[in-house]
This record gives sequence, structure tokens and C-alpha cells, in this order.
Amino acid sequence: MHNSITLGKRLISKESRPYIIAEIGVNHEGSMDQALRLIDQAKQGGADAAKFQSYKASTLASKNSPSYWDTSKETTLSQYALFQKYDNFGPSEYERLAEHCRDLEIDFLSTPFDDEAIDFLDPIVPFFKIASADISNIPFLRKIAAKKKPVVLSTGASTLAEIDIAVETLKEYGCKDLALLHCILNYPTQNENANLRMIEGLKRAYPNNIIGYSDHTLPDDAMTSLVTAYLLGAVIIEKHFTHDKSLPGNDHYHAMDQADLERFLELSNRMLLLLGEKDHKCPIDVESISRQNARRSIVARRFIGPGETLKESDLICKRPGTGISPLLWDELIGKVARIPIEEDAIIHWRDLEC
Repeated sequence: MHNSITLGKRLISKESRPYIIAEIGVNHEGSMDQALRLIDQAKQGGADAAKFQSYKASTLASKNSPSYWDTSKETTLSQYALFQKYDNFGPSEYERLAEHCRDLEIDFLSTPFDDEAIDFLDPIVPFFKIASADISNIPFLRKIAAKKKPVVLSTGASTLAEIDIAVETLKEYGCKDLALLHCILNYPTQNENANLRMIEGLKRAYPNNIIGYSDHTLPDDAMTSLVTAYLLGAVIIEKHFTHDKSLPGNDHYHAMDQADLERFLELSNRMLLLLGEKDHKCPIDVESISRQNARRSIVARRFIGPGETLKESDLICKRPGTGISPLLWDELIGKVARIPIEEDAIIHWRDLEC
């Protein structure tokens, strides 16, 4: 596990601009035309990847599985019933979507939810994204790791101990490149529950892994949650994506649209400029004139004749910083003037006896 990871065409490091995953999921609602349009909009908005979800209700949830989302937004009470609405895409549909992504030069992704999906997605995805809910699914993790592709793992609703087990499992079975995403497994996530400081906790716990954020909060005009996550160090950003946030049900109501995506890209690019390339404090080129002219030199407070010994009362510190620095104040005291030094003159070592 290293401090960088290759995702599609990009090498992502801790200093990178964010790798943005537009999580279309099943917001296509079973329409190929809509799925293709959403890829187009994700590309136009500036996303690095368009991601779907590959599942069949029969292998994902029992018929008695209860909901875990806001039922005032998505009224379906059974996971099985909800997933059955949108599970009509199969391998050929995902291959078509992947081809469209290739044509547009945007990475194609789809989260697998069963073994069959892992196998048919393997040839067409540059890396695997694993959902939070499968972080404890050991046989599933082993199968994905055996594909030996990079993995991006969401960590919603997980303890550090559970993440440790998942990380070790993936590593043991062949995954060499792994990124971890902070996530709150709640739809939608209220701002007070986002807990973005957990990004810093993941960075401390996994200093050798790239850290990102999968967001389920309601987007605002400033894209506050995504910008904050990026400033905290999340260099992979995943968010649900839709063409119409006003649509009822499923993942439309907490998704971003193309305009949101464009705003976040603009903001993150501005943040990247503000953050700069250096993480250690040092003068930069544009400060050179200020360093010289706004700093101070040791200056004669009065006329000092040749042979006089310099005392503190004879000296003052004034701009510019082209003479002897006040850092050397103590060294200057007690030196003897070699030549006349006029009042208000900047003192140089050449003016003094060695």
C-alpha cells in the first residue's frame, strides 16, 4: 500500500486535485437512454468517472429485508422490492455503458454486489469500488482482491477494527493498491451527522493509503461538504449524480446534478491553487522582494566616528533588510567602527573592524 494510487488514467496522490466519481448508480431507472445521457452530463460537468451499480435483487437482499433510508423520500419499505425495480441491466448493458465512457474518455465504473458482477465487470472497469455494506463480506472481498486491480473501499458504518480486517483481507488476497473513503451510511445524511473530521482519523490510522469521501448530504450551492472534505485531505470524491434533483425516490434527492458538479470542480481547482504545492514552510519566489525590503537592518541611531565601540543605544532596526540582520544584533554590539558611519545609515560588516 503506497501514498499514491492509479485510478483509470490518473495517478492520485495526497496533493492531487480530487478524483471525482459521479455515482449514477441506478438513477437511470432502467432506461439505457437515460443512463447514456447521465454519462454525457457527468463528462460535461468534469467528473473523472461515471459509476453505476450492478446487482440483482435476488442475490442482494432477502424478500424480508427492511428499508434503511428516509421513507418520506423513498417510500418503498423493502430493500428487495426497491432493488427489484432497477435490476434489469445485465452484462451487455454494462458493456455498452463502458463503451460509451471510452468514447467520451471518462472512466467507467460499477459497484458489484455479487460474484457474477465481479466477473463480468472485471474486463471493463479500471478498478473496483466496494460499497460500505460489503466491508464485512469476507468471501466477496477475497474474490475482488484476486482480480489484482486497485480497490476503492467505502467505510460507512464501520469501526476501525472492521476496516483493519477488510484491509488485511484485500491485501492478503492480491490487492496492492487500496483507497479508503469516509462515508456515513445514511440517506440522506444530515450535516450534523457528516462527521467530516473522521477523514483526519482515517489519515492517521492509514497513513500509507489514499483517503477519500463518499457523500450522502444534501448539496448546497457552495458544495460545502465536498469542499470541506477535500480541504481535510479527501482526494477521491464520490457523490450520487442525477439529471433532476426534484425527482421522487431512490437517490435523486441527495444527488448532485451537472451544475453542482461544475461548481465543485471550479471550487476545488481554486482550492488546489490556494493550497499550493509545498507543505513545509519556506519563502517562495514572490516573497523575495518583500523579504529584502520589508525586513529590517541594523541602522546607526546617531553619527558614529571611527574607533568608537558600538553600544545598544547607538543602534536601531529599520527597513530595508539589505544590511546586517537584527538576528545578529548581539554579535554587532561591542564591534568597533572602522570608518565614519552617518546617522540613519545602514551598517555593513565592511564598516567595522574585524
